[in-house]
Amino acid sequence: MVESKVTPLTSEQFAHLGDGAIAYVKPIMSEDVKALFPQAPEIAPGLKLFALYSAHGAPMAVTQSRDAALANAMENELQTVSLH
Repeated sequence: MVESKVTPLTSEQFAHLGDGAIAYVKPIMSEDVKALFPQAPEIAPGLKLFALYSAHGAPMAVTQSRDAALANAMENELQTVSLH
């Protein structure tokens, strides 16, 4: 029988797991855009938008539809995952 040795990930390794390969989409309100993207133009309040985040939680894009956020991930060769 072959025994395998599992080496646990460090906190830093775990934090960067999936970088450049995995992303997720999260609904946000237009009031939250400036905090995520300080350079963004003013957006009317009360709008439901969708943000694309990297695996470690960095905001990458904001769109008006979930489909557009998913398309942005696909264009950047990112696999999207669901968060629960």
